[in-house]
Amino acid sequence: MKAAFLARLQAARAAGRAVAVATRLSDGTQYLHPEDGLPAPLAAAAEAALAADAATNLAHEGAPWFIQPHNPRLRLIVVGAVHVAQALVPMALGLGFAVTVVDPRRAFATEERFGGGVTLVDEWPDEAMQALAPDTRTAVVTLTHDPKLDDPALEVALRSPAFYIGALGSRRTHAKRVARLAEAGLPEEAMARIAAPVGLSIGAVTAPEIALSIMAEIVARRRGAALADR
Repeated sequence: MKAAFLARLQAARAAGRAVAVATRLSDGTQYLHPEDGLPAPLAAAAEAALAADAATNLAHEGAPWFIQPHNPRLRLIVVGAVHVAQALVPMALGLGFAVTVVDPRRAFATEERFGGGVTLVDEWPDEAMQALAPDTRTAVVTLTHDPKLDDPALEVALRSPAFYIGALGSRRTHAKRVARLAEAGLPEEAMARIAAPVGLSIGAVTAPEIALSIMAEIVARRRGAALADR
């Protein structure tokens, strides 16, 4: 890899841009997708590699190519520095997620409770969520059971392209939540994006079990696994 090309790749990664390196194996020629305008078949392969987070090989016009995706880290935004969050955070970190915990209650969102490697934000959830700007590589989970904290965060998240949005609470709690969000002007199709009750149905009871069910559902959603209807 030439120094100038490496510098472009490093700049893209530092800026958090999703890019892919396309290498023609016959002569080592390299292109940076999407900046370099690849032919359609190679561009499609690069997009597929980025979506799958997996490298791929293909042939184009008689030459072998290797596509290497370089995505920014997946993100998990957790609203509510509660016991479930304490179990969820290390699981997400272990899976390579960049984790942010949002809770304006400063006694809850502390390094003593969550350790290092996690970003702690003590702003109100709606303001924090707007600043964090969830994208297609972001999962959002609300855990406080407090509408004053969860609802504003969900309003912002549901207007974003976040790939997963989950909310803790029973079906009865969620029905009340949906009614409140509808009054706030969110359409039915937006609220249908909320995974609630959050997590896969594995009979989870304890905080670590609930965290496991949530993380499993996030991974399943990310990987496009077929899940049973709620």
